[in-house]
Amino acid sequence: MPQIPAKVQELTVGQLAARSGVAISALHFYESKGLITSRRTAGNQRRYTRDTLRRVAFVRASQRVGMPLTAIRDALAELPDGRTPTPEDWARLSELWRAELDDRIRRLERLRDHLTDCIGCGCLSMRTCALSNPDDTIGAGLTGSRLAPEAGKG
Repeated sequence: MPQIPAKVQELTVGQLAARSGVAISALHFYESKGLITSRRTAGNQRRYTRDTLRRVAFVRASQRVGMPLTAIRDALAELPDGRTPTPEDWARLSELWRAELDDRIRRLERLRDHLTDCIGCGCLSMRTCALSNPDDTIGAGLTGSRLAPEAGKG
C-alpha cells in the first residue's frame, strides 16, 4: 500500500484510490452519492482531504456488513461538520443497524429453509410455495404465479 507523506494534506483521486484500494470509478460514484466530498482545483481536478481515507474505509466496512448506501450516507450526514467517523460513532451506528441486519438474517434463514421445497415444486406457482407466495398471502384473491411483495414494500 503506497505511503503518502505526512506533509501532503490533499490527495488526488489516484492517490486516494491507491491508498484506499477502491477503484477511481467507485470513488467518483461515492462522491456522486454524497458519501465523500472533494474540492476542485483551477484545472478542475479533484482534491480530497486526508480524512477522506477514513470515510472511504467507513463506507467499505458498512457495505461489507450489508448496509445500503442510503443508510451509510444518512449516517455520515449525522456527524457534526461532516467529520470522519470515530470508533464511538461506529459503535453507535452498529447498534442502530443491528435490528435491520437481524431482520435480514431471519429472512435469509427462512429462504434457506424453504429452498429445497421450492426447487422440488419446480413451477413456483403452488399454493404452498415459500418463495413466490409465502404463507399463501396472494392465493386468496389471485390465481397463477406472482411474487408477493416484501414486507414494507407493498
